[in-house]
Amino acid sequence: MRHDKLERELNMLLMLAGNRSHTMEEVCERLGISRRNFYYYMEFFRGSGFIVNKQGGRFSIDRSSPFFKKIIETVSFTEDETVLMHRLLNMLDDKNAIAQNLKDKLNRFYDLNILHNGKMSERNAHVVSQLYDAIKLKQMVILKNYTSLHGKSQRDRLVEPFLFMDGNNEVRCYEPATDMNKTFKVSRINDVEVLADHWQHEDRHKQVHTDIFMFSDECQMPVTLRLNARSCQMMKEEYPAALPHIVQQSDGSWLLRLQVCSFAGIGRFVLGLYEDIEVLESPDFIAFLNEKIKRMKTK
Repeated sequence: MRHDKLERELNMLLMLAGNRSHTMEEVCERLGISRRNFYYYMEFFRGSGFIVNKQGGRFSIDRSSPFFKKIIETVSFTEDETVLMHRLLNMLDDKNAIAQNLKDKLNRFYDLNILHNGKMSERNAHVVSQLYDAIKLKQMVILKNYTSLHGKSQRDRLVEPFLFMDGNNEVRCYEPATDMNKTFKVSRINDVEVLADHWQHEDRHKQVHTDIFMFSDECQMPVTLRLNARSCQMMKEEYPAALPHIVQQSDGSWLLRLQVCSFAGIGRFVLGLYEDIEVLESPDFIAFLNEKIKRMKTK
């Protein structure tokens, strides 16, 4: 029915227009759609004037898209006003049902729950709040007196913050001075000065990914394996995070499709169970395995 299709389209818009990007697999799993339908919706959004961003296999829809601007112009609250309302509501008693209902509504649309973390110190909460505003409005900031890893120096850092990580304890930023994306600890930031200048290097923003084997990198590589019953069970037991990426096939095998940051982790698993696994993708991964086998033979 068209009603169901429209509901999926709206849910996808809400999901991708939040302050987090998502992989195709995450969207398909949450909305119950196929990969083919996912790309159909992406083309539909682009054709309707939405700005669809893709970075490292993760998708998002830019809040600066014309459609969202029209909504903001027609509703009574601007984004700044909404953020302020959220802060004021957080000051009220948690038992206030009306306040909690309002917060839930704001969180569902604006994804503002990132500002509320009872475990944070007052200073850290202020830093997160400032960074959150900067990310939402795509503004540059100065991390005031950022403490180095060993605490030997403190200095200001001019950055473009674009992503919170590790439960808001870290923020991913692009630093123009070094032309690098870096992860900064919130606890080491003394204060944040939000500048009037907007991002100037958004095309260079790259988040860091961590795969199910705990390898991290800015880039990801696709791997597709056909598993038998034994290798599938071992993958599920040793790496539970792989479960969403495993699909049973009609012939009794299981297909594992996922993105990895390094071939080292998945390579160890495949070489240890080479009789139970068929590598379908990618050519680079196959070349990696062949090189490993070649080195093993020469030892």
